[in-house]
Amino acid sequence: MKSSSALNIGIAAVVFGLLAGCGQAGPLYLPKPPAKPAASAAAAAPLPPPPATPAAE
Repeated sequence: MKSSSALNIGIAAVVFGLLAGCGQAGPLYLPKPPAKPAASAAAAAPLPPPPATPAAE
């Protein structure tokens, strides 16, 4: 009986030791959302009006 309680304590020590090594070290935080890409000059410029066509007579 004595050896089984020593075995349980040993197993518990190993399990707790492994659990202590799990996870990410450092503070927990939420990542910032990715920045939106800047609009290019061509996309921001308005399109010129289409050329006027003469009226058919």
